[in-house]
Amino acid sequence: MLYTAVLARHSQTGTDAIQGIVAQARRTGKGTFTVTYALKGDIFRLRIPPPQLPGRADGLWQHTCFEVFIAEKGQPSYWEFNFAPSGEWAAFAFKSYRDGGEIEDEALKPAIAVRSGANSFEIEAIVRLDRLPGVRPLASLRLGLAAVIEESDGAISYWALKHPPGKPDFHHPDSFALELALPDKSA
Repeated sequence: MLYTAVLARHSQTGTDAIQGIVAQARRTGKGTFTVTYALKGDIFRLRIPPPQLPGRADGLWQHTCFEVFIAEKGQPSYWEFNFAPSGEWAAFAFKSYRDGGEIEDEALKPAIAVRSGANSFEIEAIVRLDRLPGVRPLASLRLGLAAVIEESDGAISYWALKHPPGKPDFHHPDSFALELALPDKSA
């Protein structure tokens, strides 16, 4: 099943370059998860990292990047993936709220595709859920979908399905606002 959600801009961060961000997520019976972010706005006013050799990189969240947080329903543990328009990525595992670190498994390498136009930008990432330690194949998942968007003047806006009170915090359990049912076995 394909899930579609609209991301909301955090109220403490502003931008008039972006009209909106829509995310689509799908979990397959083949152990993969696909997420697509479609951004509408004045793309020329954004600082989008140029293509690099695909690979792991640190600090992607400090610039334009797209993030997904994955947790099994009812569990405090979760995983985080960062996808940069450059093709770079990062993966993290957490036992509970912000208690964890980077995953060193290169087999997690997501497939990242980017499409861009004058008024639109799209990034798609395919993640191997079957490579994540501890994910049960038939478990219901909760997702946090988020984006960090940097404008050419350095201003940053934070986008998520749901923002908890206070400053932007994608790790907060309230941010995991989309529940994915069992995998689609036909995909």
